[in-house]
Amino acid sequence: MKKRVPEFRSEDQERKFWATHDSTEYVEWSQAKRRNFLNLKPSLRTISLRLPVAMLEELKILANKRDVPYQSLLKMFLAERLKRERRRV
Repeated sequence: MKKRVPEFRSEDQERKFWATHDSTEYVEWSQAKRRNFLNLKPSLRTISLRLPVAMLEELKILANKRDVPYQSLLKMFLAERLKRERRRV
């Protein structure tokens, strides 16, 4: 019999809980099914990032050629690299 997952008042409270508890005590992972959440919007956090001016200018030029905002192109580049790094591990 698995333990009952407590109810959380916030994402932060839930995050702290799972950081200190083993999910196998609460979830029967062998019964889990893969699901796609197509309409789920990811949480966003604004960050400050210092880039060399030349790098930023090059990014803007590439973004302009692709007709996308440079911030979006930077996110695409980061996503591609993260995916590649996850495959290496």
